[in-house]
Amino acid sequence: MTTVIAVSGKGGVGKTTFASLIVKYLAERGMKPILAVDADSNSNLDLALGIELERTIGSIREEMSEKTQKGTLPAGMAKQDILEMQIEQTLVETPDFDLVSMGRPEGPGCYCAINNMLRVFLDKLNKSYEYVVVDNEAGMEHLSRRTTRGVDIMFVVSDPSYRGVATAVRIRDLAREMEIGVGRFYLVLSRVRGEFEGSLAEEVAGLDIELAGIIPDDLEVVRLDSEGRPLIELGDDTPAVRAVATIMDNAFQGVKV
Repeated sequence: MTTVIAVSGKGGVGKTTFASLIVKYLAERGMKPILAVDADSNSNLDLALGIELERTIGSIREEMSEKTQKGTLPAGMAKQDILEMQIEQTLVETPDFDLVSMGRPEGPGCYCAINNMLRVFLDKLNKSYEYVVVDNEAGMEHLSRRTTRGVDIMFVVSDPSYRGVATAVRIRDLAREMEIGVGRFYLVLSRVRGEFEGSLAEEVAGLDIELAGIIPDDLEVVRLDSEGRPLIELGDDTPAVRAVATIMDNAFQGVKV
């Protein structure tokens, strides 16, 4: 049974950092096989995981659409088989996890048929993994097209601000409206400096979304980012890694924090 973990939130709140550290958490505990999905066209999950990415599903979709319009697809092969073969080539495999990137949004034109084929393949691909970690865009466009069906746990990441938390709640509400099928929602506060207390802490405590945990502002994350090094290299004793481990432990146990 595949467990799908989605991470969402507006840009700049540490969403991709959190997603990469979830992959690290799962891999180091032998919870494999793992598929990491970069579903945010503005994200760089590949860099956070230290992966060299050559092609994306978005580029494959564009090429398929163009060849379909020009009638230059290989003869004697079904479109679904061609698409699956090409997408398999975008999959980056490592000993600890695999990565696939959705890439940029579509250009002008109709992609309905290709998106339907894409859903079929991604559903099939997901079943090959114990865990699928999706770094999602705030608008959740890929989820809204059902290119990822069903989510067991959705973490909505926010910075420690009233506007950030309000945005996180709206993202949660959007996911419900789209009827994606989320098992559990959790709020995660990222880049928190010092103790999380005061009026904002009281506001969060009164929300109808469970707080899974808090990730402190970690200088080691900043240092690796500035050096262009993957965040998966963070040591297990760093504040961010310890915080993510606590969050994941709580989420898997379904324990309120």
